[in-house]
Amino acid sequence: MRQVCIVGKGQLPIGEHWDKSIQHLAFEAIAAALADAQIERPDAMFLGNMSSGVLSGQENLAASVADFCGFRGIEAVKIESACASGGASLRMGYMAVAGGIHDLVVVAGVEKMTDSLGPDTTAALSMAADAVYETFQGVSFTALNALLMQRYMWAYDVPDDGLAGFSLNAHRNGAQNPVAMFQQEITADDYAKARVISSPLNVLDSSPICDGAAALVLAPLDQVKSLGGASRLDPVRILGSAVTSDTLALHDRQDPLHLTAVEEGSRQALDQAGLLLSDLDFCEVHDAFSILSALSLEAIGYAPRGTGWRYAMEGYIDRQGEFPISTQGGLKSRGHPVGATGIYQAIEAANQIQGLAGANQVPGAQIGMVQNIGGSGASVVTHLLSA
Repeated sequence: MRQVCIVGKGQLPIGEHWDKSIQHLAFEAIAAALADAQIERPDAMFLGNMSSGVLSGQENLAASVADFCGFRGIEAVKIESACASGGASLRMGYMAVAGGIHDLVVVAGVEKMTDSLGPDTTAALSMAADAVYETFQGVSFTALNALLMQRYMWAYDVPDDGLAGFSLNAHRNGAQNPVAMFQQEITADDYAKARVISSPLNVLDSSPICDGAAALVLAPLDQVKSLGGASRLDPVRILGSAVTSDTLALHDRQDPLHLTAVEEGSRQALDQAGLLLSDLDFCEVHDAFSILSALSLEAIGYAPRGTGWRYAMEGYIDRQGEFPISTQGGLKSRGHPVGATGIYQAIEAANQIQGLAGANQVPGAQIGMVQNIGGSGASVVTHLLSA
């Protein structure tokens, strides 16, 4: 297998892009990534998206976007893995380049969620859960995470504000991210007064509904120097890549408070790279809800069971802490355009490694983990990036 590098990056500000179609959003991110890599046309494109058919009335999206970008004739495939669709598209591009099938591959993610009514968007997101035993019974995705949070707080005697540290950290970092949807810090008092949307989960525990698009250009290491982009001088390598899965329905798991696919994906990626958890300088976790941050820290192996929330409250996850997470605001503050999230995470990790994270730079960052989760832990895509 060939070593794979990121040689181009492009991302749009996350928000409510009512004036642009889903094709326009994808095009702008892809064009920015190609310009960064200084190439005109890729060999293939893998496009992460979850809900274009339901919310935008457009399936066969990858062919549509390839046509819109002027790439007629290339391999173009939409990748759907719920909220892990972006990470899954990166995985497909990684395998194509590593296996020698293609040399220059665009991996992108796009989601347009704000044009539809709230109930329609909620219904679309609920498709990431078990259709028969969860969604059909009227349980929303927010409610499923609220149940996880309720169980966690009961099992480990967590106080009402115990998970606040994750939201405070995310907003502190997102306040200095120019593409973040919410560029303002919050206080412990803000968290305490936040509106409860599904007890005990409040609005500041939850990522927003939004639109966004992001893209990367991948190339084999042995060809990087022949490219014109700045990354040829400072390429970011993909050292490890893993996709793991678990049951779709929470009630089918032996322990719903243990994200087995997160644990296994982390182990596989670290083993592939020949690294230990202690070698990581930071981690971009999938903090769609604050409870997922706590459970992820524990499943990765950083925090003992039932203690992840304490690590947030005590500053271990801050940019200056022992194990920084959500370094550009995470899903909570940067935003969570579901099919694009995994690509935004990878861009943020690559910028950290290249020293391009600005005010949010993690000192000495050389190796980072990016973990993108679909459903309530049913699909997990893990990548390790390094200088």
